Amino acid sequence: MESYRSRTHSFNQTEINWDKLDKTKFYVVGAGIFTGVTVALYPVSVVKTRLQVASKDAVDRNAFSVIKAILRNDGIPGLYRGFGTVITGAVPARIIFLTALETTKVTAFKLVEPFKFSEATQAAIANGLAGMLASMSAQAVFVPIDVVSQKLMVQGYSGHATYNGGLDVVRKVLKSDGIRGLYRGFGLSVITYSPSSAVWWASYGSSQRLIWRLLGYDTEHDKSAPSEWKIVGVQAAGGIIAGATASCITTPMDTIKTRLQVMEHGKRHSIRQVVKGLIADDGWKGLYRGLGPRFFSMSAWGTSMILSYEYLKRLCVRNE
Repeated sequence: MESYRSRTHSFNQTEINWDKLDKTKFYVVGAGIFTGVTVALYPVSVVKTRLQVASKDAVDRNAFSVIKAILRNDGIPGLYRGFGTVITGAVPARIIFLTALETTKVTAFKLVEPFKFSEATQAAIANGLAGMLASMSAQAVFVPIDVVSQKLMVQGYSGHATYNGGLDVVRKVLKSDGIRGLYRGFGLSVITYSPSSAVWWASYGSSQRLIWRLLGYDTEHDKSAPSEWKIVGVQAAGGIIAGATASCITTPMDTIKTRLQVMEHGKRHSIRQVVKGLIADDGWKGLYRGLGPRFFSMSAWGTSMILSYEYLKRLCVRNE
């Protein structure tokens, strides 16, 4: 236990553990901060989703042409289709995710301590386990939101049905497929997002420590506290590295999942059929449809989210 404390002590100027936070303030202020980040980056998700579900004959086959078509047909509101649904479900989903993440991370660090791994390796394992379990816990809320919001994002596009808002989507899905319809792609979502979350948080935790070590902040040397701007810079770099790594690894599964979730009743295909269709249209690169927007989204979202998240934790530290 003493070794664990000594290892984490070197980073206590840049990391704030769960037990140090004012939880009420954390949840209330966090809801506002993450809503703002979602508003800024939501259009990227709309573009990525449209690219992933585009038919072989679709005219809009790259991000810029999709954006131009949306703005031409629907204006700015077109870039926010399904936004109300996402925001409604995002608050409880984020509470579940962040609570599971922080509580699991502390436990995971203690579990890996006896193995005497390097600090970066310990951070990768502990953060990866925490990210994976947090994502699995939140999928019960995230998946129905995903199904509804993605149907709204692609309505009227490449032959997809049109809806009169999120409640209309829910009503029609329940009528045609029952409650299972709202959880279409649940298994694939777990397979996609849990590893993605594990990779993201593992990359973030380990890259942060490697960067700090390169800057001379390690467990063996005393050094004055880093400036706030230096902390922000290291955290931003960690977010970019994490987003880039996770997007490259998980885009194929995300493309397949998205296609399954937006299919209309009576047009269901198996995972194998979806994969064969993508390969028949574009070869193996078809599995990486939307990689550009997803790469940008995960890097931009990851960096924005982690900077907001770390700022939120600093803001919500309890006075002792």
